Amino acid sequence: MNQPGTEPVCVVTNLTRQYTKASAEIRALNGVSFSIARGEFISIVGRSGSGKSTILNLIGGLDHPTSGQILFNGQPLETMNRKQLAQHRKHAVGMVFQSFNLISSRNAVENISLALAFGGMARRKRFSAAVELLNQVSLGERIYHKPSELSGGESQRVAIARAIANNPDLILADEPTGNLDSITAAEIMQILELLNRKKAKTVVMVTHDMETAERYSDRIIRLKDGRIEEIVQVTRSNPNTPESHVVA
Repeated sequence: MNQPGTEPVCVVTNLTRQYTKASAEIRALNGVSFSIARGEFISIVGRSGSGKSTILNLIGGLDHPTSGQILFNGQPLETMNRKQLAQHRKHAVGMVFQSFNLISSRNAVENISLALAFGGMARRKRFSAAVELLNQVSLGERIYHKPSELSGGESQRVAIARAIANNPDLILADEPTGNLDSITAAEIMQILELLNRKKAKTVVMVTHDMETAERYSDRIIRLKDGRIEEIVQVTRSNPNTPESHVVA
């Protein structure tokens, strides 16, 4: 079983993100600070508009903070140029979205192969590597199916395989079960748990589902109005019987 280490893969300090909408200033994040230990499974919970997805977009290098700092493996993201951020997205983080974000014209193995190509893998190696990744998420029999021919759960399995294609340090999952029924959602969570516990992948997940957060997380970060309301440490020795207490 994987145990989170003390070495932080990411440190967020006094992070703010402010937008202008219809001449009004909106603070999506307002002074958020926390760290992510290597091998940890963190869930970020809160109501819509609390800033959950904004945090993932900033850590993933898809957005820029208004102020504050994100250190990823000791390197500040806010000083990276466009090329460096592209490399960050290719190799350091793998992103899983609620809507899957697969390329509809390409089948499962092609979606994975494209991610491997962006990561710099030689063409001759991509197909076998993509098949192996799809086998890891129990989708080896559907490699030639396009997204329109896959169920929601199968599409999310492809998305997870794509996210881990280039062996990222951190998996960022934004409501990965939001479009799925409860049985399929549990199957997807089991895959993320396996990646975390057996493959030692660090996972940060945004979710509205507190029950899921308590079942699979090491820590839960509760957001409210762009601020951290509390951080809860979860005892995850048995994911079916969580015990938790507030630590910050």
